[in-house]
Amino acid sequence: MKKISILFILISAFVFAQQSVLDQKINSIIKDKKATVGVSVLGFEDGFKYNKNGSTKLPMLSVFKFHIAATVLNLVDKGKLSLDQKILIKKSDLLENTWSPIREKYPDGNIELSLGEIINYTVAWSDNNGCDVLLRLIGGTQVVQKFMDSKGVKNFQIKHNEEQMHKGAKYLYENYTTTNSLSQLYKNFYYGKILSEKSTKFLYHIMLNTTTGVNKLKEQLPAKSIAHKTGSSGKDGELTIAENDSGIVTLPNGKHYAIVVFISNSTETEQVNCKMISDISKIVWDYFNK
Repeated sequence: MKKISILFILISAFVFAQQSVLDQKINSIIKDKKATVGVSVLGFEDGFKYNKNGSTKLPMLSVFKFHIAATVLNLVDKGKLSLDQKILIKKSDLLENTWSPIREKYPDGNIELSLGEIINYTVAWSDNNGCDVLLRLIGGTQVVQKFMDSKGVKNFQIKHNEEQMHKGAKYLYENYTTTNSLSQLYKNFYYGKILSEKSTKFLYHIMLNTTTGVNKLKEQLPAKSIAHKTGSSGKDGELTIAENDSGIVTLPNGKHYAIVVFISNSTETEQVNCKMISDISKIVWDYFNK
């Protein structure tokens, strides 16, 4: 019994030392940066946990499209919606001055896309108009809030759609979560605690093929190793309200971890913000592959 206790103490000391090294390396990246940086890492199989500012409520920006897509897919699981059903997208749905690959491809609107296609545009391409089409379909942001609450998601708030967020910076801050909350949600999602197996695989595959944020979490990782969702506010004068990336990483040994990096209220350049995310991602990858 005494030997087991000593072994436990030694293992605990080793893990703590390794976490300290990880913390030191991350600190070296974010030191002197004029920004709030939230980081959470959660090992799925081994329960490893690391966070910095992990309980700070930070604006999500387009990361909230994961929560929206999950809510839509829950309604698919319940038989209230179908991935194959066609949805009419009118020209009036395709707002200008917002990121929208749907509008770029179909500038005149009046086209029918399947629900599955719109989810793909919204998550993989981060289409803002597609996002608001989904929200109108399900009855608004309050439906997303209710679903997340029902799944025990803490420190999450969604009040505004993309159209409203484009009307003023204050609205961006009212759609928030914490990096700890999102990392735990990703773990629960991966293990089928949020959606059916079919819907989980569908959304995971879309995230695996996300086209945005190539210079963030995935930049220094092997291809197809991360299923992720990004978010970015762009510049509001000299201020970047949010530069975010978050996802689920598959390691060469088949194990997994969630990583969430949110950069908020930064006066650094976009290049510096994205490099912080990329470098933190590489450090965490190296930690798990040591």
